[in-house]
Amino acid sequence: MSDENTSPAGAGAPDGPEPDELIYAVEDAIATITLNRPQVRNAFTLTMIDRWADALRTAEADPQVRVVVVTGAGGAFCSGIDLAVLSGIEPTPIARRRMLTEGVHKVARAALDLSKPLIAAISGVAVGAGLDMALMCDMRFAARSARLSEGYIRIGLVPGDGGTYLLPRLVGPAKALELLLSGDTVDGVEAERIGLVNRVHDDEALLAETYAFARRLAGMSPISSAMIKKAVYQSQHLDLRTNLDLIASHMAIVQSTEDYAEARAAFGERRAPTFVNR
Repeated sequence: MSDENTSPAGAGAPDGPEPDELIYAVEDAIATITLNRPQVRNAFTLTMIDRWADALRTAEADPQVRVVVVTGAGGAFCSGIDLAVLSGIEPTPIARRRMLTEGVHKVARAALDLSKPLIAAISGVAVGAGLDMALMCDMRFAARSARLSEGYIRIGLVPGDGGTYLLPRLVGPAKALELLLSGDTVDGVEAERIGLVNRVHDDEALLAETYAFARRLAGMSPISSAMIKKAVYQSQHLDLRTNLDLIASHMAIVQSTEDYAEARAAFGERRAPTFVNR
């Protein structure tokens, strides 16, 4: 089935036993969440959603983790929710609503609570809810051949996982409406041009480039990183005067930390700093 015909809601369930559908690993202060249902382009189940949200909360609680990367196995990022999940939901409005609010939206809430940088490495398809999941990340790196689409409208749905909120904030309301109302697909190059992704890389270099950047972020002060991330998101809803007042408090706190003293010393001594998150 071609990318253009991939359902924005996802794919059908495969036959046979499921492997571990989500893999969580930590190395070099980087936590990796790998969506691992390549046979259905990493379409997610509700149990997978629970694992995904738990992985984000685990990364948040682990002082050894400085950055989180989300990616997909088998050459795809995520094709959305598995259609078998939708078929199994009781056909009532309240059941369908709860499937989102008490199920799929767990990942969105866990991403909102994550104080550490969250990067999506997107290869292959990121469709419908799969693209919404990438939009929840702080940054997106894409392969040139990646295919991204908010294609809900092609099957008569509305974006169910934050697309109408997140996409306009990245590409502007007019471009967001163009993509949302048409269901059009863009490749990695076009996605970078319109601001949907931060960087585009050759397919074979995507993960190496993503982890190289993640290691750079992991080497920064975790306290400063968390405060910068929070200030950026909070400031989208604040006036400048309030933002300046907020930053004055952040600056006073940061300058009282051991990590600030270490950063200053390392800068003066021209060496890499060793941060202790205090």
